[in-house]
Amino acid sequence: MTITLNGEKRTFDQVSTVGDLLALIGLAGKPVVVELNQRALFPREVSASPVAEGDVIEVVQVTAGG
Repeated sequence: MTITLNGEKRTFDQVSTVGDLLALIGLAGKPVVVELNQRALFPREVSASPVAEGDVIEVVQVTAGG
């Protein structure tokens, strides 16, 4: 399946949910903000939100600074 991830077309074989995608890119369990097709997801929605061909997903990792 091909999706647009952070502005870049990417192809993934084993992605059915946004949670799967986060695991594949190494961000599972980390503080992130996810937007799926221009709709921000609540953290509770991430693991169950399906990913489909052509979806546009933005992932921003939350970091603390000082």
